[in-house]
Amino acid sequence: MNILLVHQNFPGQFKHLGPALVARGHQVSAMSMRPHKPLNWQGVRVLPYQAKRGSTPGVHPWMVDMETKVIRGEAAFRHALALKAQGLEPELILAHPGWGESLFLKQVWPQARLALYCEFFYGQQGQDVGFDPEFPVTDPGDACRVMVKNVNNLMHFAQADAGLAPTHWQAGSFPEPFRSRIQVIHDGIDTAVVAPRADARFVLADGRGLTREDEVITFVNRNLEPYRGYHVFMRALPELLRRRPKAQVVLVGGDEVSYGSRPAQGGNWKDLLISEVRPRIPDDHWQRVHFVGRIAYENYLALMQVSRLHVYLTYPFVLSWSLLEAMSVGAAIVASDTPPVAEVITEGEQGLLLPFFDGQALVERSCALLDDRQAREHLGRQARQCIEQHYDLHTACLPAQLRWVEEWT
Repeated sequence: MNILLVHQNFPGQFKHLGPALVARGHQVSAMSMRPHKPLNWQGVRVLPYQAKRGSTPGVHPWMVDMETKVIRGEAAFRHALALKAQGLEPELILAHPGWGESLFLKQVWPQARLALYCEFFYGQQGQDVGFDPEFPVTDPGDACRVMVKNVNNLMHFAQADAGLAPTHWQAGSFPEPFRSRIQVIHDGIDTAVVAPRADARFVLADGRGLTREDEVITFVNRNLEPYRGYHVFMRALPELLRRRPKAQVVLVGGDEVSYGSRPAQGGNWKDLLISEVRPRIPDDHWQRVHFVGRIAYENYLALMQVSRLHVYLTYPFVLSWSLLEAMSVGAAIVASDTPPVAEVITEGEQGLLLPFFDGQALVERSCALLDDRQAREHLGRQARQCIEQHYDLHTACLPAQLRWVEEWT
């Protein structure tokens, strides 16, 4: 087949599927707004483009998100017209619709089948919106804003033939009748690479190396923010440091916002929470806290491999790859008992679960696990076995994705 992948930050979730489709003899191209070199990436022909305009100053606040998606959708549409004129005729368009790029591609290629990577359908209540009482929804019109935010999804559903979601919980966020057209297959974890390693070493900015002999506690976000429980973790940190005098706490993540909003008082969540808890942390304890920002994947992997305890917290929202990667390296995990997490971790089997907001439980369960090597090793083995059995890239997920692409088309 002639297949077109569409992803703003290609390869994104198509990192493994794209090259695998090429290896099976398909002709694969990819549209992306990300500048990409080389333009032939593992056999995939990359076709970058850019939007020609920005958002309108002063546009209605409920329309900001949708206008941005329409701008990107138009840019992709114009680029697609030029590609069609050059002879590109995909039989299948596989798109991540989250940024709007694929909104109008069926206008260019009406005969092509459209499949969507279904990451999340926003709920007015019961998911991330209204979950955290610290940040209450004060505007009755917020439900209207969420309705408009889903217009992009709804416009895609009207055109799409099928969908693919990484977890059952994420698929379940989508409404019928489209939910019935979504196949649940995770992107996959390469367990041969993301594996335990006895000699792993993570080097801090000051040149010190951390190994499996150190008591390393890890916390990983793309950006440090409330959606991923950064505020809960930081408020538990003073007591955790006091109770664990040998612990080295390493936090990975930027200081921007991936989800939700910036602090109402300005600045960023990282610094705001540091300023809140720092007066309760003595200087010698604070020296054991390391904010490493965003790091190269090989360094991140080494950090996971030396982690003695990994903490993962999330609102009811998209499940992070980092949790499954921590499980794959056999880390002992303490995580929030929220629906996306409960899909992959059963309490006492692959990790320990606790209420998202319970910072004291986070301290108690973390300390108990750090004191019990046998329990840590048991949970780590069970976590890795779960990933090997259900989420392995080469034996489970990628073969299933390839069957899905080729069978329904």
